Amino acid sequence: MEHIPARPADTVAWPGWADPVVVEAFRARGVEAPWRHQVIAADAAFSGAHVAIATGTASGKSLAYQLPALTSILAARGDRGQRGATVLYIAPTKALAQDQLARVSALGLDVRVATHDGDASREQREWTRAFGEYVLTNPDMLHRSLLPGHTRWASFFRSLAYVVVDECHHYRGVFGAHVAHILRRLRRIATSYGASPTFLLASATVAEPEVTGRRLTGLDVVPVTVDGSPRGELSLGLWQPPLTAYAGENGAPLRRAASSETADLLTDLVVSGVRTLAFVRSRVGVEQVALTAQQHLAEIDASLPARVAAYRGGYLPEERRELEEAIRSGELWGVAATNALELGIDVTGLDAVLIAGYPGTRAALWQQVGRAGRGAQDALGVLVARDDPLDTYLVTHPEALIGRPVEATVFDPGNPYVLGPHLCAAAQELPLTSADFALFGPTTEAVLGQLTAAGVLRHRARGWFWTDHRRAADLVDIRGTDGGNVQLIEGSSGRVVGTVDTGRAHSTAHTGAVYVHMGETWLVDHLDLEDRVATMERADPPYSTTAREQTEIRIAATRESVDWGGCRLSWGDVDVSHQVVSFLKRRMPSGEIIGEEPLDLPVRTLRTSAVWWTVPPGVLDASGLDLADIPGSAHAAEHCSIGLLPLFATCDRWDIGGVSTAAHPDTGQLTVFVYDGQPGGAGFAERGYRSARRWLTATLETIEACECDEGCPSCIQSPKCGNGNNPLDKRGATLLLRALLGSA
Repeated sequence: MEHIPARPADTVAWPGWADPVVVEAFRARGVEAPWRHQVIAADAAFSGAHVAIATGTASGKSLAYQLPALTSILAARGDRGQRGATVLYIAPTKALAQDQLARVSALGLDVRVATHDGDASREQREWTRAFGEYVLTNPDMLHRSLLPGHTRWASFFRSLAYVVVDECHHYRGVFGAHVAHILRRLRRIATSYGASPTFLLASATVAEPEVTGRRLTGLDVVPVTVDGSPRGELSLGLWQPPLTAYAGENGAPLRRAASSETADLLTDLVVSGVRTLAFVRSRVGVEQVALTAQQHLAEIDASLPARVAAYRGGYLPEERRELEEAIRSGELWGVAATNALELGIDVTGLDAVLIAGYPGTRAALWQQVGRAGRGAQDALGVLVARDDPLDTYLVTHPEALIGRPVEATVFDPGNPYVLGPHLCAAAQELPLTSADFALFGPTTEAVLGQLTAAGVLRHRARGWFWTDHRRAADLVDIRGTDGGNVQLIEGSSGRVVGTVDTGRAHSTAHTGAVYVHMGETWLVDHLDLEDRVATMERADPPYSTTAREQTEIRIAATRESVDWGGCRLSWGDVDVSHQVVSFLKRRMPSGEIIGEEPLDLPVRTLRTSAVWWTVPPGVLDASGLDLADIPGSAHAAEHCSIGLLPLFATCDRWDIGGVSTAAHPDTGQLTVFVYDGQPGGAGFAERGYRSARRWLTATLETIEACECDEGCPSCIQSPKCGNGNNPLDKRGATLLLRALLGSA
């Protein structure tokens, strides 16, 4: 248990340039005086500087960008009410944009505010194009609608004064690289209409905001990080479930499920009248936690189950709004939610937050914990560890969480697999010229040459032109999916239930898979990759499924390497081929394995980036490892290092993969690879290379800290291992890592 002390408010006077009507509107909403960081950010933006504000959850970041934006809209409006300044607000989710719409509308100002998203009708979109002054959208709509159709938005872009990028820590990995290029295309379009908008980026949890801001926008930004808002005392507990009598793969002990522990804690807190939000990673997990808590509460008081509900994506908008209002009003005392409630939706009055499993980054952890104790209230946060290496490390090394800065946002705008399609989209919007090279980065000219040679762009004296009959924007999947989508179809009715990208279909929608979609559980009857169709039926089997993959890897190029006393650490390009060969059935909720079934799926290949390390025979001889133990030792070290990399590179363990071998053909030595799961790489492997000593030391400490005897899911076992988690050698992995790190 860690206690983080309270902090008083630091208020200042309203800036003199602020429109009195806007100031009075905020005062009417209870803001008598702004906090210091709000005015610092607003002053900088109003003077024309690009700003990244990175202060805590519930620190009023919205006011910091709304004050200059709304003041500019009212000041520039024509005599007859015609718009003279416009604002574009970009949120990662529709729900957050709707929440911002409600906040701006509640100010009661004469400002034409509207959302432009997939839920808007044609009439609404036409009105927004013609009259909207404060337009709220998301990266997908900006990419697919506003930018390709910029001629219809000409008057809006001509008047564009501010661009707000909210919750900017959300843009990481391949998605972050896509959004970075969308924002560059936005800058290019605005410039073509004579506008030079000021960018304001906001996040409660982003490290190095000036670096993230420049990488996202290509512009120098002023960071604002000193938080003047008040905060109550926070008590943060780290909770590790006990080992159980259940046995997992190869007889390994299993811990009690984090979701089961969370349901028990939620029950106890609701009984005590503590208003609590429980974050659970999956939609089906959310439903299970809420249902279990309701069942426990019914045994105590028949009125209490109605005080608990589930909140997840997939509900209708009106259902979501009803739930949000029930949370705000205090009608609900306990809510189980996915990270749909992690972002800045205004839910106040909560006392405690439970987190079922580390959410992947310190940024996400503090974002979720920050939902409790909004304002100056004291608050409780509890992280309930899952049965995996990263959670094990964190609950045994609390200093890795507490008092440490949040992670830097990792993404690589230079990835040619991302850059190429965006250059095509940009060329269709406006022909590209050499003046655009600086905007899109140093690899632009080379990628343009490849696109021209492939025939999708044509080079003329006036620049590069799009030649294809298709919409170039359709070539870009900004969510970073792999090779198109597979349709999910209900076999009995022929109804299309949804889609999943082809790469994920191999591991999540294969024949026999238990697939969770919109909170409902389905059993896949057949996956047809040729027709890109998975047929399935509603079912509630008492087990979940996990795919097994086998992987081979070849080194294509080494970008950097460093000698570690005979061992060698490298980063570069690799060719990976992987194949889903079988799937496991795991009894719910214990996780006990009850069967394995083979699959016959094709091999997939990708060129990506990897970090790898080699250990020569001499170092192995001195390590104390027996020759027969080397494969299992390397395999165990690989598994645990994959589990720990998300602590150092803002990724999920499912975003990366690994291979280990006692003697790789390209190195002739024991080699362990960890690679990015996206074509061209996402920056995760490079971050692993840059932080390798700390990352691999944490890997060693996790293995040594786990109380199991021979390895378990909390240390060296992997849920996606293609070799049945065999061989694995826990003791050997510690000897191997000590030998590797001896001269790191």
